Amino acid sequence: MTQKIAVITGANSGIGFETALGMAEAGYVVVMACRCEDRAESACRRILKRVPNAQLDILLLDLSSLVLIRKFAAEFRTKYDHLDILINNAGILRYNGERTEDGFEAQLGVNYLGHFLLSSLLIDMMPDSSKSRVISIGSVAHKSAVIDLDDLNYEWRLKFDGAYNQSKLACLMFSDELQRRLGAAGKEILSVCAHPGGTDTGIFDAVSRPYYYFMKLFVAPFVTHSNESAAQPLICAALGTDIMGGEYIGPQGIMDLKGPPGRARRTEYSKDASIAKRLWDESEKHINCKFII
Repeated sequence: MTQKIAVITGANSGIGFETALGMAEAGYVVVMACRCEDRAESACRRILKRVPNAQLDILLLDLSSLVLIRKFAAEFRTKYDHLDILINNAGILRYNGERTEDGFEAQLGVNYLGHFLLSSLLIDMMPDSSKSRVISIGSVAHKSAVIDLDDLNYEWRLKFDGAYNQSKLACLMFSDELQRRLGAAGKEILSVCAHPGGTDTGIFDAVSRPYYYFMKLFVAPFVTHSNESAAQPLICAALGTDIMGGEYIGPQGIMDLKGPPGRARRTEYSKDASIAKRLWDESEKHINCKFII
């Protein structure tokens, strides 16, 4: 039988690790697309302790570099002849105006544009089936964001407090637009978005120390759940038999931050197809690459 293959970005820790574990338990060959080889190898050992027959592979991927994303895709294509599931999990949170080597605002570059390019480079390897899926990762943070097409890359703004929210809204709208384009091309491949809810995965490590301790002591205990629970919407989106393209999966509990996975709530703005199309066009310009389906 043909092996089932899943690529998971940021699979060495947090939600990515738990998702990799879940996909290994489901019998997938899990390609752990990670930036740090040592951490990825440590994660492999941890997974093998729980799933001794897990089929794991590490391929280095740095989503902050378009060159290295292309290198990853080329290496993947030399090792594998198809891809069933792509889970675009990796993400960062920054408030300091950090830029990628290509000059992108870091969160836009890593959380969104890097995955946009990665998806474009691998989607032609996916069998035309509803079991083939591109999973994008959204966030409840999308609810307070809009897409600023005039300054998508934060070239003119001095404050970066909305950049993360915009990057996650972009992931959600990309997922929708990808599904529309797959449908228009007559493809059965599904594009689905999932969000983990409230998690304490180390994503706040880069913020100021006062904010870090405030979140740790007074917020996280009440609005977060375990990484294992946070990974369930991603696994549901990837493997659920009743999942349809264009759906948004997330926790069903308090404030959409905790609880079992189901159909998640989203803003009306995030459903605007005209903005999603313009975002797609701008994204192609940023990465200097056509996304061909």
